[in-house]
Amino acid sequence: MPSYDLHRHLWPEQLVEALRERTSPPCLRDGVLSLDPGGEFELDPAAYGLAACLADIERSGIDVAVVSCPPTLGISELPELLDAYHEGALAAVESAGGRLQALSLSRPHDGFVGICVSGAALLDLDRLAPSLDEIERRGSFVFVHPGPAQPPPRAPLWWSAAVDYCAEMQAAYAAWLAGGVERWPGLKVLFAILAGGAPFQLERLQARGVDIRPALRSTLFLDAASYGRRALELCFATFGGRQIVFGSDAPVLETQLTLEPVRSFGQAASDALCCENPHRLLT
Repeated sequence: MPSYDLHRHLWPEQLVEALRERTSPPCLRDGVLSLDPGGEFELDPAAYGLAACLADIERSGIDVAVVSCPPTLGISELPELLDAYHEGALAAVESAGGRLQALSLSRPHDGFVGICVSGAALLDLDRLAPSLDEIERRGSFVFVHPGPAQPPPRAPLWWSAAVDYCAEMQAAYAAWLAGGVERWPGLKVLFAILAGGAPFQLERLQARGVDIRPALRSTLFLDAASYGRRALELCFATFGGRQIVFGSDAPVLETQLTLEPVRSFGQAASDALCCENPHRLLT
């Protein structure tokens, strides 16, 4: 059974060129990515490219990467950028010799194994319903990932990633438990970054009268990106090993940051998070 990284980002050449052609955010100029909201970030687009992705999963001993365009980029309502990503992602998958699978952004598309949406999108399930209905019909899955964030004035550089993104994902997880699980009982949903640590809140939710049994549904998955051994131990105690999967969030974060803690639990746990659980999610 192949091993998977379910949370990895790819910017195809078509998307990079489209970002370079823009004069307003989101745009890319001389190695600086401008986002609104979000600010400016120095980066090397090649780190998000196909060659870098394949080289990294090869070094890490991962067989297949499931790649997406992060909603944080802010292109979900920009058709020319969406088209560039979708065209380039399909071309990358075709040329990768089975090493890549891709998620479409915002709406279902043929040729993709699922859809990536922002956490904020789950706060309006009626608006998202047509896409969720179609994904459930196709038998594919939804990947919920943080979207654009606006940190408060004078916030440190880490604020959005460590505070805003986690808060958004906790809200998305709660919204799904409250209104999504029963409405789409067969739909498989993967929450990035352990849903912002939402599993740690289950006892508090229960204390406030919330029925937390839907959180244990086999259709709900959480990726471990950015978390280490202590967080994983708590997740194993809460869920067992069946709902957690490996995701790296590369190249934003180093693959080994999460992969090493996963592998530290031994072969059985590594097989569950990297192979068996992703296989159930994808099939």
